[in-house]
Amino acid sequence: MNKRNFLKLSGALGVAASLPSVAKAQSSGSLANITADAKPISAEERKSRVAKAQDLMLNAGIDALLLEAGSALIYFTGVRWWRSERFTGAIIPADGDIAFVTPYFEEPSVRESMAFGDDVRTWHEHENPFDVVAGILADRGLKRGIIGMEETVRYFIVDGVKKAVPDSRIVSAKDITRGCRMYKSAAEIALMQKASDVTMAAYRHVYDNIDKSMRPSDISALMSQATRELGGQPGFASVLLNEASAYPHGSDQPQMLQEGGIILMDCGCSVHDYESDISRTWVFGEPTRKQRDVWDTVKRGQQRALEIATVGTPAGRVDDVVRNFYESKGYGPDYRTPGLSHRLGHGIGMDGHEPVNFVRGEKTLLAPGMCFSNEPGIYIFGEFGVRLEDCLTITDDGPKLFSELSPSIDNPFG
Repeated sequence: MNKRNFLKLSGALGVAASLPSVAKAQSSGSLANITADAKPISAEERKSRVAKAQDLMLNAGIDALLLEAGSALIYFTGVRWWRSERFTGAIIPADGDIAFVTPYFEEPSVRESMAFGDDVRTWHEHENPFDVVAGILADRGLKRGIIGMEETVRYFIVDGVKKAVPDSRIVSAKDITRGCRMYKSAAEIALMQKASDVTMAAYRHVYDNIDKSMRPSDISALMSQATRELGGQPGFASVLLNEASAYPHGSDQPQMLQEGGIILMDCGCSVHDYESDISRTWVFGEPTRKQRDVWDTVKRGQQRALEIATVGTPAGRVDDVVRNFYESKGYGPDYRTPGLSHRLGHGIGMDGHEPVNFVRGEKTLLAPGMCFSNEPGIYIFGEFGVRLEDCLTITDDGPKLFSELSPSIDNPFG
């Protein structure tokens, strides 16, 4: 979710966590930075991503790919920028060199994070940036070309390009960008692993330091601070207490820790742009029989997802298997509550939520390098909810977890 002891099976599947670094940080009594050895994505890898995109474009009959500021721009070029009314982006031709577009006064800053390339075209405040785009396309012989838009590009940019290059044809380039970003490299997997290590270490610190005087905001702040000390960039730290845990994204009603109440946390961070997303649920005090039963049922669903999430399986099938199991236990049916009211999981990488999802009807076949959250929950409106979430990558040998599954409601972090 956004905002995130089954030891035998998790061991068989291969928990990818570099657990010694996590354990060391905890046993030392301080939260030492555990990300110093994390290696950012190299310029060479970014160049190879552009080359792959160009191959996909040639096969799809797309002449150029347009990116704007955001994770896709970082993914291909290394340029970290924010979205505003001023267009900053890049054009990747199917054949030829990449070009960048940015306001004139931003050029020095943009160049600082460019991993490669030297064709930077600028525009002044009184000028139309899409005329600059048109110039780039004209220089590459593409004034009548087919221009693919990365799927999150905003409409005013699409419209501006249409008007500036009226003889071109605008199409979606989601198959191009997904064809690159959905399949993670070893370097990407290593960064996601490190982010997960940070989040689990921060969770253990929080678990050991929660007391009855804390509000959700206090717990969230403790999680974020621990994440920073461990070397991660805090992303989100959702804390749902008691009845609020029954609503996947919480409630605006005041929440206070209470004896026997559920604590549901959904937290994530990033390390060199790559994300973690992990949820844990436990009880402040002694769980009731019902809380235990619901927690154990959710855990068994999470295990079943791991059993089916193998190469060649349609992504939607993973959701089906878990949902059908919960229905056999009297929950649902379908997406109704009490039961699992949201999809089983989502893709993850540079963005906390990426295509594709573990959701009914998703036909994309699982393949090596894909990464997902596995986050079943059971929610009982008016009472409480339980969600357990760990992320995984698909390998030829089955799913490989970034974090060990939660052992039990009494021992949520092992």
